[in-house]
Amino acid sequence: MRGGRLAVAGALLLLTGGACRRAPTGAAAEDPLAGARTLIDERRFDEAIAAIGEKEDAEALYLRGRAWAGKAQTAPVPTPVPGSHGGEPMKPEESQALAFFERAVAARPDLAAAHLGIADLLAPHALAAVRRGEAAPGNSTVDRVLESYGRAIQADAAATAAVESMIRFATAAGRVAEADGAFQELVRRRREDPDLLVRYGDFLAGPGRNPGGALAQYSQALIWRPDDTKTRLKIADIHLTAAATLLAAREWAAAEARLRDARRFVTDPSSAEAARLREMEGRLREIRGR
Repeated sequence: MRGGRLAVAGALLLLTGGACRRAPTGAAAEDPLAGARTLIDERRFDEAIAAIGEKEDAEALYLRGRAWAGKAQTAPVPTPVPGSHGGEPMKPEESQALAFFERAVAARPDLAAAHLGIADLLAPHALAAVRRGEAAPGNSTVDRVLESYGRAIQADAAATAAVESMIRFATAAGRVAEADGAFQELVRRRREDPDLLVRYGDFLAGPGRNPGGALAQYSQALIWRPDDTKTRLKIADIHLTAAATLLAAREWAAAEARLRDARRFVTDPSSAEAARLREMEGRLREIRGR
C-alpha cells in the first residue's frame, strides 16, 4: 500500500510541477506496461525486464516472470549435482520466473495468467518425474501443476487455454480423473462444438476407459452433424467390441442386440467396421444354426 501511495504522489507532482511535459497518450497512458508486453512478444526479454524496472504490482511481477521464462527457453541446462538421483535440475532462469509468478499470485490471487505461467513452467519437470516412475497421486510436482491449472481455470470463467493445457498435461501424466473433469469443463465452455464432443468421446473410449460415456458424446456430436461417417463408425466400433466380448461369453442374445446397434451406424460398406460386422453376424448365424 505504501508503494502505491508513493507512486500516486509522484504522479501528482509531475502533473502539478511539470506542466511543460506532455502527458502520456494512447496505449502507454492506458497501460504503462504496454511497451514491456511488446518487447516480450518480440522475445527481447532483457529489454523487457529493464523496461518493467522495479514495479511491484501483480501485473508487473507477472510480466517479469514471463520474461524470465522466455530467457529460460534458450538457457543451458545446469549440470546435475554428482550423486543426485533426481531429474533434470531447474534452470536459474526458470527459478527466477517461478518466483515472480508466485509473487504475482500472492499479490493478486485471481490473476489467471500467472497461475497458468506457474503450471506451464513446471509441467515439463512434472512429466519428467512421471517418466521416472513418479506418476502416482501425491507426486508433489504433478499435483502442483494440476492445482495451478485449476486455479487459472477458476480465475477466468470464459477462457479455454488453461483448460486445454490441463487436459494435455493430465492425460500425459496419467491422471485420468483430472483430464475427464477438464474435458467436462471445456464442453461447458464450448457448447455446441461437435469436434470437441468427438475429442471427448475419443478420450473416454481410450484413456478414460468409459465406452458408455464415449457413446453419449459421439451421439451428442451427431445431433449437430448427423452425416458424420467417421463418428458413426466410432459408435459402431464400440458396439462391435462389446458384441465380441459377449460372443466370447456365449451371451448370444445380448451379442445380437449389440450387432443390431452397430449395423445402424455402419454406413460405409467398405469400412473395417463393416467387415467386422459381417464376420460376427456370420459367426452368430453359425451358432444359431447348430
